[in-house]
Amino acid sequence: MHSLQTLCHPLIQDQQTQRMAPLSIWNVPHHRNTFFTGREDILTHLHSTFTAGKTVILTQAISGLGGIGKTQIAVEYAYRHREEYKAILWAKADSREILVSDLVGIAELLNLAKKNPQDQNQMVSAVKRWLQSNTNWLFILDNAEDLAMVREYLPSVGNGHILLTTRSQVTGRMARCIKVNKMKPEEGGLFLLRWANIIALEASLDAAPATDQIKAVEISQIMDGLPLALDQAGAYIEETASSLSGYLNLYQNKNTVLLKRRGKLISDHPESVFTTWSHSFEKIQQANAAAAELLRFCAFLHPDSIPEEIIIEGAPELGPILQPVAADPFELNDAIGELLKFSLVQRDSEANTINIHRLVQTVVRAGMDEATQRLWAERTVRAINRALPDFELTAHQVYQRCLPHVQACMALIDQLHMSFTDAAQLLYQVGQYLHKHAQYEQAEPLYKRALAIYEQELGPDHPHVATNIDNLASLYRNQSKYVPS
Repeated sequence: MHSLQTLCHPLIQDQQTQRMAPLSIWNVPHHRNTFFTGREDILTHLHSTFTAGKTVILTQAISGLGGIGKTQIAVEYAYRHREEYKAILWAKADSREILVSDLVGIAELLNLAKKNPQDQNQMVSAVKRWLQSNTNWLFILDNAEDLAMVREYLPSVGNGHILLTTRSQVTGRMARCIKVNKMKPEEGGLFLLRWANIIALEASLDAAPATDQIKAVEISQIMDGLPLALDQAGAYIEETASSLSGYLNLYQNKNTVLLKRRGKLISDHPESVFTTWSHSFEKIQQANAAAAELLRFCAFLHPDSIPEEIIIEGAPELGPILQPVAADPFELNDAIGELLKFSLVQRDSEANTINIHRLVQTVVRAGMDEATQRLWAERTVRAINRALPDFELTAHQVYQRCLPHVQACMALIDQLHMSFTDAAQLLYQVGQYLHKHAQYEQAEPLYKRALAIYEQELGPDHPHVATNIDNLASLYRNQSKYVPS
């Protein structure tokens, strides 16, 4: 799963991390979680297995449902043992395109992209060779759902450690699987008390008043020990200055109405997360309508690293409420700030990106009727198409930054059978990007889908149709295929 960055309080600096000597090779994209609680058995097992003394590549997988804290365990392991490695590398493995993009970034980090920086295949192969020829490294692949695909990019020989996070419980011979279970009631209660600033970070459960101990454990039991749900409960309690008893009463009072709505959420996650967030959505809608619209837009993008320029450049496509706000830096900051109050998004000011958890996206989309979902899906595709510049080799970094969100749009185009020209333009542009970077198999279906839309909407004699056909033919030649008649 993607990282539960809501567990990282923005006002607390990790002094322990600051005291550590930085690694020369390190690209872990997450700060250490100062509220990390429990999971010692998993961390100990990971370390003892990795340090068993075998001079081969060892692969372990952290497995569990979304929201259970797999990514945070991987982050904690990396920080806790960073002095034992000469290199710790991190890549997102949600899909082939995202994994390749991150491997290209690793190649650049390792200075392996000097010969042909435009050929992604060569850069990926160079990373694989580096892993095979070097030792004492840790390679973390986050959200590795398609294990067969991920296996293609792993070295077969060498001496290093590979750590996967995945929702799959079946890893076969590929990795030793460690299942992450829900938090125990007392453990979850301790985490909640620390997050809500009721006790100090290093304090034990006994440090809280007896009444707070009982209520915190009760909330942990209601949330079924899911870290994401407990995180949201703690954030709500802190932001609204509620008491633990007040939160429990609010939950009980909303229970009947919310239980009726839970069946609409198509998700494997416990329903209490939807309950917590639905109340937050109501307050956001009342406080800042543009913030609510921004949340709806983010719900249709990839959850990680949403570039703020997508919001700004795509503003004309985002509707009458969000458009003027997205075009004004001050108002946009206010809208994002409203979402930050409820920890529904996280903002990376250095990278100028926003992160939103998958479950938040699921809940937001589940709260829309079919017509509203389609409206925002189309707005998202049009906004990404507007924000993405015309394809040029010099703009490949822009495409890398936007690629996960473009991929989300491609899924929307397929799911909703979109057939307007902006959708075709987006598919065509990304097809060109993949084509120029020798990702032929990924480029071909995009060219074909764009061509079908252009022919339907513009007619077979339109110049866009001819250009698309020319590029498709070029792609076939690059693959040494015959051009279909």
